[in-house]
Amino acid sequence: MIHNKKPLSMAEVMEYIKGLEGKEALVTYLKKFTKLTQEDSEKLRKSISSLNNQKIKEDNIVKIIDFLPHDKEDVNKILIEANLNEEEANAVLNIIKGN
Repeated sequence: MIHNKKPLSMAEVMEYIKGLEGKEALVTYLKKFTKLTQEDSEKLRKSISSLNNQKIKEDNIVKIIDFLPHDKEDVNKILIEANLNEEEANAVLNIIKGN
């Protein structure tokens, strides 16, 4: 049964699947590709949300957290549909670099 439909970063998924049996392959995958802890992921989510940019949706924030872009081009590749201008992309990058 679905209780909540909220996009989760890979770090947040790690916390949800802890203790579940038969998920070893998923845990191995997540450990290999997860760059942040759940706590850092939540902090980054709050920081990006605090920009109050209507173009950046919740699922976009999760993509940013999972990929951690390094430059404006990477941000725009991840957020193709958001079409951020240079100032907005720089704001996202500054938050990531400050994390």
